[in-house]
Amino acid sequence: MSVVSMPSAGDRIRSVRLSSVYLPLAVPVSDAKVLTGVQKAMTEVALLFAEIGTEEGHEGIGFSYSKRAGGPGQFAHAREVAGELVGEDPNDIGRLWGKLVWAGASVGRSGLATQAIAAFDIALWDLKAKRAGLPLAKLLGAHRDSVRCYNTSGGFLHTPVEQVMENATASLERGIGGVKIKVGQPDSAEDLKRLAAVRAHLGDGVPLMVDANQQWDRPTAARLGRALESFGLTWIEEPLDAYDAEGHAALAAALDTPIATGEMLSSVAEHVALIDARACDIIQPDAPRVGGITQFLKLAALADHHRLQLAPHFAMEIHLHLAAAYPHEPWVEHFEWLEPLFNERLEIRDGRMHLSDRPGLGFTLTDQARAWTRESCRTGVDA
Repeated sequence: MSVVSMPSAGDRIRSVRLSSVYLPLAVPVSDAKVLTGVQKAMTEVALLFAEIGTEEGHEGIGFSYSKRAGGPGQFAHAREVAGELVGEDPNDIGRLWGKLVWAGASVGRSGLATQAIAAFDIALWDLKAKRAGLPLAKLLGAHRDSVRCYNTSGGFLHTPVEQVMENATASLERGIGGVKIKVGQPDSAEDLKRLAAVRAHLGDGVPLMVDANQQWDRPTAARLGRALESFGLTWIEEPLDAYDAEGHAALAAALDTPIATGEMLSSVAEHVALIDARACDIIQPDAPRVGGITQFLKLAALADHHRLQLAPHFAMEIHLHLAAAYPHEPWVEHFEWLEPLFNERLEIRDGRMHLSDRPGLGFTLTDQARAWTRESCRTGVDA
């Protein structure tokens, strides 16, 4: 991979500010892995924010995140490599991604390292779009000005089914187009009862998805997949271990209900294994996890070539733009969790999430986000 310097267009990166922000969740959150004792309930989300400033006064902001563990590690790696950006032309995003990877080559090109780099990469794309005076989706080449959206945060397993139904109604009244609920309980009969209640509550016309969070083995997934066919689901998400491409491929071939997966993978190469195996109908990459927008765009091109549907995971503030630039009608996942961090709100109506005309990603950090900062550092002229 070449990291040869290129002539500057005039502007250069002056400073990089990193912030480790911990967002508390209102209630502990549980999915299948919690109910089966594999993980503890989630009580907070750790976010790594990168704010990049240039000599000409332009600024970009990006973020990555981790759940349960990894926040301090992401911040530490980002702090180590941040200096590689100072003095560079902010337009050279692809080259800078390579430079950051090679600065920490011994820790690899996936996992925590690329998740740390993602915050820089996303900030550089935000900066570039702001300099152009365009929303990021328009800079990339939008196919649409709004994207279908569905809610996930109201359907976790710690929530009683009666509350799940109330949450679903509230989501639809807010203008959200679909609802996803979690499954994968130790007693699968409880999953089926819960799902039947939600489907009856919503009616057949509302898009409904389920997410097993990698809980099932192959025989269980095959058996429950057949049982779920009657509910007319939009997809079954992560029925198997995230790296079981062969098992997912068998399910995708056997079931009428589409299979969705990919959110836990942290590189383009790992997603290629899914695509090559025909392991899913709907691919669910996460830009902060795969290394940022630069890597996401590579993956989106592959997914487009294979005519896969796209439903990016989490981080709707970023993924709305990336989904709007995807050739085939995608979905965006609605979580309100991150809203306290940003001054702006996304417009949701008629089942869709709408692009704003704000340049870049279109968000700025709240005072509350600054108050939740546990650690920060600055590299460059303003350090």
